[in-house]
Amino acid sequence: MSNVPLVEHALLSDCGAAALVTAAGSVDWLCLPRFDSSPVLGRLLDDAAGHFLIAPVDGTWSATWRYRLPGLVLETTWSGPDGELVVVDAMALGHRERGHELGRSAPGVLLRQVRCTRGSVRVGVEFVPRPEFGLVHPRLVSSPGAVVAHGGATVVVLSTDVDLDLGGARASVAQVLDEGQEWEFALAQFDAWGPEPTSWTSRQIRRRLKGTEASWKSWSELHQRYDGPLRDLVHHSGVVLRGLTYARSGAVVAAPTTSLPEGVGSGRTWDYRFTWVRDASMTLQGLYIAACPDEAGQFFAFLARAAATQLDRGLDLQIMFGVGGERDLTERVIGHLSGWRDSGPVRAGNGAWSQRQLDVYGSLLDAAYTLREQLGTLDDETRGFLVAAVDAAASLWQEDDQGIWEIRGEARPYLHSKLMCWVALDRGLSMIDQLRPGDRALVWAVAREQVRESILGQGWSEQAAAYTQFYGSDALDASTLLMPILGFLPPDDPRQLATIDAIEQALQDDRGLLYRYRGGDGFDGPEGTFLLCTFWLAHALAVTGQVERSRATLLRAAGFATGLGLFSEQVDAATGELLGNFPQAFSHLGLVNAAQALAEAERRAGRG
Repeated sequence: MSNVPLVEHALLSDCGAAALVTAAGSVDWLCLPRFDSSPVLGRLLDDAAGHFLIAPVDGTWSATWRYRLPGLVLETTWSGPDGELVVVDAMALGHRERGHELGRSAPGVLLRQVRCTRGSVRVGVEFVPRPEFGLVHPRLVSSPGAVVAHGGATVVVLSTDVDLDLGGARASVAQVLDEGQEWEFALAQFDAWGPEPTSWTSRQIRRRLKGTEASWKSWSELHQRYDGPLRDLVHHSGVVLRGLTYARSGAVVAAPTTSLPEGVGSGRTWDYRFTWVRDASMTLQGLYIAACPDEAGQFFAFLARAAATQLDRGLDLQIMFGVGGERDLTERVIGHLSGWRDSGPVRAGNGAWSQRQLDVYGSLLDAAYTLREQLGTLDDETRGFLVAAVDAAASLWQEDDQGIWEIRGEARPYLHSKLMCWVALDRGLSMIDQLRPGDRALVWAVAREQVRESILGQGWSEQAAAYTQFYGSDALDASTLLMPILGFLPPDDPRQLATIDAIEQALQDDRGLLYRYRGGDGFDGPEGTFLLCTFWLAHALAVTGQVERSRATLLRAAGFATGLGLFSEQVDAATGELLGNFPQAFSHLGLVNAAQALAEAERRAGRG
């Protein structure tokens, strides 16, 4: 059983693939060549699914770790009475890859450097590759300057000058390093039927590590313009978001992992290694604040291309895509893996891809509105696509769907979906000069008012004294916090303020974090509180001028960042432990947007 707490994991990324490294020095998750590829190393989900460990053996050692900021180059220092060991880990970026090109030519290689900086340290290395979610136990052979693993459809090559012992589909060694001595490793995967695999020399590894650190620094120098509350954490969130971006297309994955549970034993285990259209607006705003418009523009271009022609054929706009624009994300269960803390099932793919979620139209148009200055004059294809999306919102808003939380039950008239249809119509009307819809504009205006009247009339519950999850319900849902954030009502609207208060009171746990809702989704097992929803609360409080409450809420949620500045999706209400796929883009985006909203609210309060 895999049992390492999520807080003890660090993210590595080359903006195309990702790895997770534990505080104990083990790479327990590595997918190559893409975020959504089958893992080469998967001990995160089962002890038998592969790992790559480098750590001191024998004696007592204390470890500290940090990112070499700005960037995702990890440095772990092991200290003991007889010596000190420094391990540097990174996913290699492309040769001389700088600035906005970050990640676009990354070779898909994990780099590890081990150096004794004081005394002597006995170092242990374990390399246990297990491609295809652990199904393949490859045959390992020695090659000049490398260990090569053959099995299945891939060849895994570990480049190193270290003499490793081979046996049982693993390579290992335990050897003393004296002060000034170092080892280098480079791990890559190749097509078994492609060209002959190549290996890296120690000199190449050292140079690429330095180059990777310089690449992250060059990217950061073009970005990170935000100045306000939690500045360093917001800046680091920008780096994390870039690390979760598939640079070749601009798609941002929700997380680089699959099947980390939303509650231990809950059955809520989903594959998050894809990009959701509904996240587009928040992603663009977050990249605007923590990064720059270039990344935002690339992501919008990806969405427009990935979804092209669906609306022309009278289909619903798909809610999510693969990082290369793939549409079929059929879900399957990986039955031979036990899951983190025995919390299966482990899944690959996500069945929600075929759900109807009407909020996608508002997400897409809000994204376009955010980028309206960068978009300039639209080409006919993009303009037609956006016009069709607004048309879809105008014609479909009265229908039921699965809602923002992708509840796998009956379709319902979810308020959030109605709200986002209103956003699609509102943003479309605000972009009339660019969209040039002609007579459609009148239809949009009428529909916008109809949606507004519908929400105000049917979304409000006298019993709950709040806007609720779906029409006719008294259940509260944190997604209604988006009403003030998206500008649906004025900041001082009494019902809006009452809804914020009701949600804070009813959905908050003892730690001051919010559940997204309570019960009623077809799963018996518990789930944690949602960090994103707590950031939404801070954001809504800032927008409505409640600065002190906003600041307190923001700081409370931000306190659940790990020591490396990474956020999970959820927090266990009983223990405070991090839960869900990790790290979670939505949580980082929530932080960035809430911090920016608070900074603006504080400036307004100062002027007042």
